[in-house]
Amino acid sequence: MYSIFDLFKVGVGPSSSHTVGPMIAAYRFANDCVDQISRERNGPPIARVRIQLYGSLALTGAGHATDVAIIAGLSGCLPDRTDPDAIQATVRNVRETKQLKLADQNYVAFSERNDLLWLTKETLPQHPNAIQFQAFSSAGECVFEDQYFSTGGGFVYSRREFRDQFQTQPNRSERLELDTVPYPFTSAKELIELCRREGLAIDALIQINELSKRTSEEIEARLNLLWDVMSDCIEKGCRASGILPGALHVPRRAPKIFRTLAANDEGLGSPQRSNLEQARPTTQLLASATRGTYVDPLQQLDWVSLFALAVNEENAAGGRVVTAPTNGAAGIIPAVLAYYVYFYPGADQAGVYRFLKTAGAIGLLYKRNASLSAAEMGCQGEVGVACSMAAAGLAACMGGTVEQIENAAEIGMEHNLGLTCDPIGGLVQVPCIERNTMGATKAINAARLAVLYGDGKHFVSLDKVIETMRQTGVDMQVKYKETSLGGLAVNVVDC
Repeated sequence: MYSIFDLFKVGVGPSSSHTVGPMIAAYRFANDCVDQISRERNGPPIARVRIQLYGSLALTGAGHATDVAIIAGLSGCLPDRTDPDAIQATVRNVRETKQLKLADQNYVAFSERNDLLWLTKETLPQHPNAIQFQAFSSAGECVFEDQYFSTGGGFVYSRREFRDQFQTQPNRSERLELDTVPYPFTSAKELIELCRREGLAIDALIQINELSKRTSEEIEARLNLLWDVMSDCIEKGCRASGILPGALHVPRRAPKIFRTLAANDEGLGSPQRSNLEQARPTTQLLASATRGTYVDPLQQLDWVSLFALAVNEENAAGGRVVTAPTNGAAGIIPAVLAYYVYFYPGADQAGVYRFLKTAGAIGLLYKRNASLSAAEMGCQGEVGVACSMAAAGLAACMGGTVEQIENAAEIGMEHNLGLTCDPIGGLVQVPCIERNTMGATKAINAARLAVLYGDGKHFVSLDKVIETMRQTGVDMQVKYKETSLGGLAVNVVDC
């Protein structure tokens, strides 16, 4: 079974499937290629590499910085280990010199026009996000090649891995092999039954499963890192101004909104100042701005919208974000978690952990039984899943029962069913940035309906809504699934 830390990854913007995934794939190919050549001592040296992008990667990759990601990955960069500025510097150098240092070891010639091909009219049958890599000798002989599939959320599979993981299993619910963990679950029903039987909360069950892979200190350190990166991203987004990259010339709005909200001398924030000191990290910028008693209750939602905008504007600019569970939906979970930290009475560090573990458990169900890829599911697989996860996390922090948490997650997805992915200009900006604010506010509403005004009993189960999302994604026309061939992408002039 996947770990929640497979879902929550530290990466760079603007896309988990089109930036983070291709960078990881390119890094893996380069290292596998160099390793094989070094093992074959008499083998010809690599003189050139060629990359072919298929399907959604070819159609919207230019707006998602797929080219930047692949060049950086081939050069030895990884999204969670390399500073975004260093990535840009590496790519500039490759483009200027027309050489790249494959796996940061051997220089090869690289003509981006001839060696990075965008096959916009071709799709491989396995998945719409497909890349083929080939390495050639100076004589033009292909000495190493492989295909990779970026399936959403930064998950990447080689051709062999994809076949073994997805194509040799007859039933989707059986496709992801269960590791040996104390409490394996494949559905929300199983998760609820386990929690009831063992007398465990969802986050406690996840903690036990994670302890089979790492120590409690390692778990805590990883959770702290995730919240550090999330909160730092919010703060950077509130500070940074200017125009986002790309032909749309979209201005950043978060700094102006932050100044407007923070200018209220009355304060618009948490009724208990001590809560902010208990939950780490609370940046000076946001902590000072959100303290005090609020005047207009709806301005709490303005803060939530600000948090989501700040993260997704940073994501659109190629900054460091947490894939939660994707980059296109990266603002929802941080925004709702920040709402808990800054505004919810009694918020503390234990609550931050509870939130992330519970949200992660719900995300695992979507990963197992449907998909996190907008190229497969549309935006319901990104914003919808993030909304569902965030609703569950907040419901847990509000003291919800297992049944109420499941209800909150179900509400969060039920009202995102059918959401299309139609980024204008192929950029993760319009409508993607605002869409995160809507997902965050929906998540809060879902948690409140489930915990404050519900008893856990409801007509539609989370398992049913996940299966409905999957079926909807399968039936959705390709032009509405991260191809920029339909919806707003064609009805709004790109200028």
